Amino acid sequence: MSSFAPLSKGDGSNDAAQYTKFDAADAEFFKGIGTIPFKPDAGPTETLVYKHYNAKEVVRGKTMEEWLRFSVCFWHTFRGTGADPFGFPTLVRPWDDGSNTMENAKRRLRAGFEFFTKLGVKYWTFHDRDIAPEGETLAETNKNLDEITDLALELQKKTGVKLLWATCNLFAHPRYMNGAASNPDAHILAYAGAQVKKGLEIAKKLGAENFVFWGGREGYHTILNTNVLTELTNMANFFRMAADYKKKIGFTGTLLIEPKPKEPTKHQYDYDAMTVIGFLKHFKLENEFKLNIEPNHTTLAGHGYEHDIVMASAFGLLGSVDSNTGSPDLGWDTDQFPMDVKNATLVMKTIIEQNGLQPGGLNFDCKVRRESTALADMFISHIGAMDTFARGLRNAAKILEEGVMTKHVKKYIMDNGNPTACSGQQEHCEAMLNYYV
Repeated sequence: MSSFAPLSKGDGSNDAAQYTKFDAADAEFFKGIGTIPFKPDAGPTETLVYKHYNAKEVVRGKTMEEWLRFSVCFWHTFRGTGADPFGFPTLVRPWDDGSNTMENAKRRLRAGFEFFTKLGVKYWTFHDRDIAPEGETLAETNKNLDEITDLALELQKKTGVKLLWATCNLFAHPRYMNGAASNPDAHILAYAGAQVKKGLEIAKKLGAENFVFWGGREGYHTILNTNVLTELTNMANFFRMAADYKKKIGFTGTLLIEPKPKEPTKHQYDYDAMTVIGFLKHFKLENEFKLNIEPNHTTLAGHGYEHDIVMASAFGLLGSVDSNTGSPDLGWDTDQFPMDVKNATLVMKTIIEQNGLQPGGLNFDCKVRRESTALADMFISHIGAMDTFARGLRNAAKILEEGVMTKHVKKYIMDNGNPTACSGQQEHCEAMLNYYV
């Protein structure tokens, strides 16, 4: 997951009066776009339809909807502006006046639920600071969260869309420049704890099925001013307190940690799946947490796309997936929509083998390109990714049903006597995979 850049009004030409048409409870934000239909015979230019994702189609005893559990992230889709380190915002949404007001936050939220409903997804995700403006004090901030989550709860009940997970933004505010859970300043650590306390409370209020921790500033830029073991121990204690508070308030969602090797810090403590698993086992937290894997982070760590998903699943700790991708030729987190069917096939093979992700899901932690400025692009990007995973699900199911590849990698010593050096046949395995893709 990533932070967002606030939308600037620029020259001040945005008159608040033009947003009043969206203030009504029944306002339509995406006029001209209806519920996205399933149309398997659609041609290549028809991109506002599903060609492969059929929510009620049964695959290996479950519907596609049950296997895939798609979710839209609020921070990129409704707080993303297209800004980057070299350019100003390009994505100006007609309902967003660029202000940090509760009225604007409520318009964004209503636009979001119209989008979720028309897209046909059953889940959404957010950071606390995505949905409600931060106030001058923690009390004011929490009051804003209470008011916005009242509206969110109302919209969830009205639409049937559920909260896959919530999380706290413990990385964007200047107070967290040296970390949150690992910060050496006890006052900042306490503030982060208060923020997570509130985050868990609103997660319970909204029926979240999970709660995610992404340590964007939990790491170091130089070892010269860092006591690694102290910071890791502080992080572990922070996580232990969060797990204890979860139980105290009766929140039943799964706690998830999301690995990332670098960016924004030079080295982040949650480097990859095995690093997090080692951390959890060392501090005896493996029964309290699972992992939320983002493949773009996995590739930044130097692994193959599916690597962290496979490793987390092998240890029984794969909880959810932030379904995105990056450009292999770039060295940063680009948060692109996943469109590679082979990658989706390998991910879905692992998910089928562990009998699903529930209560996790496939959350599109993705952003449209800054050049994709049309409202329709918001839909087309998600539709393409959902079709990609639908194809991956069908491919993975066929691979497992036919069993050709599974049988090929099994070796039985008792049936074959003393071992002799033999070919690993990597190319043969790759060719078999391509047959299914």
